[in-house]
Amino acid sequence: MVHYQARLDATFAALSDVTRRGVLEQLGRSDASVSDLAQRFHMTLTGMGKHVSILEDAGLVTTEKVGRVRTCRLGIRQLEEEAAWIERHRELWSARFDALDEIVDHLKREEKANGKRR
Repeated sequence: MVHYQARLDATFAALSDVTRRGVLEQLGRSDASVSDLAQRFHMTLTGMGKHVSILEDAGLVTTEKVGRVRTCRLGIRQLEEEAAWIERHRELWSARFDALDEIVDHLKREEKANGKRR
């Protein structure tokens, strides 16, 4: 459970930043070097390196250094665990909203019935 929670924390922390989400979208289209990504996102190499490191720690990106070029690609991790966590919580909230809808409908029916009695 602890490993699972740490993995979710790392993934959601990595995905919480718009630049990192953009990097994942870019890498979904094609591999790119850190310098290409830095240029595309108007960042320093150091700044992009930090973003890539966070994505790499979460298992979402892999890098390979050949000479002076560090190439990034999407990691082998899918997001099944994260999607399952989101789906469980979506179902929970959906059930709560359905229950709330039932209460509101019941109150409306009572209000309407009480209005006709007057």
